[in-house]
Amino acid sequence: MTKKTVLYSRDGNVGIITLNRPERLNAINGGLLRDFIEQLETAREDKEAISVILTGAGRAFCAGEDLKESSAGKSFETWIEETDGLQEIQRMIMSLGKPLIAAVQGYALGGGCEFAMSCDIRIATEDAKFGFPETEVGLTVTTAGTKLLTQIVGLGKAKELVFTGEFVDAHEALRIGLANKVVPAEMLIDEALGMANKIGEKSPLALKLSRIAIEQGLHSSFEQILEIEANHLLICISAQNQKEFMEKKLQKMKKSRE
Repeated sequence: MTKKTVLYSRDGNVGIITLNRPERLNAINGGLLRDFIEQLETAREDKEAISVILTGAGRAFCAGEDLKESSAGKSFETWIEETDGLQEIQRMIMSLGKPLIAAVQGYALGGGCEFAMSCDIRIATEDAKFGFPETEVGLTVTTAGTKLLTQIVGLGKAKELVFTGEFVDAHEALRIGLANKVVPAEMLIDEALGMANKIGEKSPLALKLSRIAIEQGLHSSFEQILEIEANHLLICISAQNQKEFMEKKLQKMKKSRE
């Protein structure tokens, strides 16, 4: 039986997607892309999962393109197929409908760094390294990374990182916004689960609509985003379970005053 290169599991109401090629630092190949797409669909369809964690097995999150396989020779058709797969992953993450947290240890390079940037929140270990070595090996960024990186760190820093191929460590990633939080390696999954569980206390509908509004707000005028937000608020108010979340919040506020 062929080993799955991407796994899916659930811890309570948290889905966990694990890149599972630890012997190759979870480097990207055709099999990993196909399995990743399959597990993203599983996570999207999992009604019990309110949020999702993306992580890597072993010492690395994802070291990017599997250069050993690439150097052995790939047909042009294979490159087209893998490019399509990379970009389909980005589309699926955008339409996931749930907050996605990257739990990053070790290397997050090239396409692996793009996977992390595609997540809504990134928690990194102290030994994490982020970077884009594509230009050094004659390749380019593929998974909307040029857009995401610019939005996260700014135009000048994005160009510097892509043009030079220099890696940044976890603390520099935190400083420039590429990481939200830096933790010791042994605390990584607990920290990610802790954040996911905190998110899991919130309304799944409100989370989904808020994620959409934040993403669309990057490209909308003020009037457009005001209209989007008003529509989302009315959708929430129309939802039958909205009153339950309001009552829970009021009870929580009452307890905090006692």
